[in-house]
Amino acid sequence: MISLELNFNLFTNDLSHYLKNQVKVGLFGSGVGLSVVLGFSAAYACYYLISVAKKPILIAGGKKFHEFLRDKCPVVSETYYPTFWCWESRVQTLLRPFVTAKPWVNYRNELIRAPDGGQISLDWFDNDDSPSHPDQSARPTVLLLPGLTGTSRESYILHMTPRTYCAANTEDLEVVIEHVQRTIDKAPLMAAGVSMGGMMLANYLGRKGSEVRLKGVVVFSAGWDVFECTASLEKPLDRFLFNSYLTSCLQASVDRHRTILEKKYDIDHVMKAKTIREFDERFTSIMFGYPSNEDYYRDASPIHKIKSVQVPMLCLNAADDVFSPNHAFPVEAVKQNPNVALLITCHGGHIGFLEGLWPRQSTYMDRVFRQFTKAIFEDGSGLDDLY
Repeated sequence: MISLELNFNLFTNDLSHYLKNQVKVGLFGSGVGLSVVLGFSAAYACYYLISVAKKPILIAGGKKFHEFLRDKCPVVSETYYPTFWCWESRVQTLLRPFVTAKPWVNYRNELIRAPDGGQISLDWFDNDDSPSHPDQSARPTVLLLPGLTGTSRESYILHMTPRTYCAANTEDLEVVIEHVQRTIDKAPLMAAGVSMGGMMLANYLGRKGSEVRLKGVVVFSAGWDVFECTASLEKPLDRFLFNSYLTSCLQASVDRHRTILEKKYDIDHVMKAKTIREFDERFTSIMFGYPSNEDYYRDASPIHKIKSVQVPMLCLNAADDVFSPNHAFPVEAVKQNPNVALLITCHGGHIGFLEGLWPRQSTYMDRVFRQFTKAIFEDGSGLDDLY
């Protein structure tokens, strides 16, 4: 014990002497300290450039669509540099709503009566100051579908009906598309869907097939196989970070219409759900008349409908998206359909895709959206016959 104490005392004395004489000017005034910082920075930079910043993978079912994207949308061939201080998937997902700017958009609201008696709220951005398209009836238009918790401040559409919605049900979407096409009958129309909005849009395209009159579609961070999506979100960390919060949002939407819904459903039982799967088992699958939740999830999974899409559709997913695990991406289905392309980035999380030192104004997803919609409106006639 004595020798141990002596050795310990000698060590502490030596350490105190070193700290007093070598590091007393601070970390960056010390040659050793500065070397450590520079070494760590160099190592991190090398790791980032080798393992994080990568070109996306573009998978297309046909050569014509593949070449169109390479030529008209250079973003699909460029290296994606995620924001270096927050490239991890969950961090990207959680930070995007807080770090990206929210420009003010003056919407004109229109209420549409749905066949089931409910209302659909459609928010228009008229863009009447457009110098290139002064005629509103012929102005190129994009219909935006939000994610599960989207609002009119993030999208053009917000469903406001006592009957809620699910990823498999596309009736309201059909009503909106038909209404928009009647309203601006001369205008070319595209659609973009984010997360659950993207799932609904892909399901709509698969069901309607050749009846769809959209010029093109872009889908971001869609969940392709609902079974795999819910299983991923039930992992402990992701359940804590995302699943519980989204479940509470779903329950809140139901609770707002409790007086109407409790006549047909056990709302108290619904409000006790702890996960999205439990909520769907107790409410969504029952409301939409499915024999079981498994039947609902199978019908809601766009992966089974990719083969029937007959308009140009570009899909962007991040390989590290915990909401949509990459082993469930519809790679083989996309390869079999010349109308569909899948763009996969290594990082980006769920609707994250942050890039730049301080990603306030634009993201990689925004650039994909702008370039693809511009390409379709201006040069999309070259994709009229992809088969």
